[in-house]
Amino acid sequence: MSNIEKSVDQTKTEEFADKMVGVLNGAALAIMTSIGHRTGLFDSMATMQHASSPQIAEAAGLNERYVREWLGAMVTGGVILHDPKASSYYLPREHAQSLTRAAGPANLANAIQFLPLMGTVEDGIVESFQNGGGVPYSEFGRFHEIMAELSGETVCGALLDVTLPMVAGLIERLGSGISVLDVGCGSGRALNVMAERFPNSRFTGYDFSEEAVGNATAEVTRRGISNISFEVQDVTTFPNNAQFDFITAFDAIHDQANPAAVLSNIAKALADGGVFLMQDIAASSHLHENIQHPFAPFLYTMSTMHCMTVSLALGGEGLGTVWGKELACKMLADAGFTSVDVEQIDGDVFNYYYIARK
Repeated sequence: MSNIEKSVDQTKTEEFADKMVGVLNGAALAIMTSIGHRTGLFDSMATMQHASSPQIAEAAGLNERYVREWLGAMVTGGVILHDPKASSYYLPREHAQSLTRAAGPANLANAIQFLPLMGTVEDGIVESFQNGGGVPYSEFGRFHEIMAELSGETVCGALLDVTLPMVAGLIERLGSGISVLDVGCGSGRALNVMAERFPNSRFTGYDFSEEAVGNATAEVTRRGISNISFEVQDVTTFPNNAQFDFITAFDAIHDQANPAAVLSNIAKALADGGVFLMQDIAASSHLHENIQHPFAPFLYTMSTMHCMTVSLALGGEGLGTVWGKELACKMLADAGFTSVDVEQIDGDVFNYYYIARK
């Protein structure tokens, strides 16, 4: 028997094996949770008392056989309660607070959708581990759809009442009329909210994704918003003489191929007295300081499977999701911002809000 085998602590081996069983079951539940969100099962069950599988399927407009098997995963996973005598199922209100659209920003089922999506690009990620490079945005089928929904809950929900008031005097300036740019605007949810609330201001969205800009433009047309426009734009180069009084970037800078150039362009495009508001991941630039972060494994996984790889696919820096506050503040200073305040919203463990001025 080797020295390595002799040194194995059997108790620790079994404890770790139990942990990995938990990982396996948790991953399986993540897939089922995503399905429960997409099909509206959680939303339907939140409005029902104890109900049978056929009743739940009918309420959600779904195939009963699939619903019944899904319920098996949810019951054995401790998400949904089951009464075997009555053959009924029940979603506790306490659980619904983390699983339904009515829960708003607290709806974790929304973010869990990313996990099955990341599985669709695993082959490309493995190849990138072996050969370098990355997986481009075009390979992430539902990414913009999920991000738009998540943005609607997390960014837009707090935008008018909490986020914008962090900047002293901003609400008044927006009401009077200023020019606003959102960098990496995606499907434009945040800009739509601001444009409807502040009709005297002018809003522009930049994103390099034609799909995202197409979705944003279609939504603006549908809603009849006239003080907003979207442009397909590589933000490593801004249009000549572009000037804005207020610039935002919601969870977008760390994805960029050349984030330093983007931040520099933002600083140059900011008019005198203007403000840059950057929402990005609340984390440290140092791994050991993130060990206690409640979502650390998720953040590093998202970085590997999306944020870092889409940057590397463009020959970029691959900054990654967890670039952290220390590096973010340094890069903002290097870009020309002389004042940077970092704020957080109570109850939001995901985001820092950087308020930067030249």
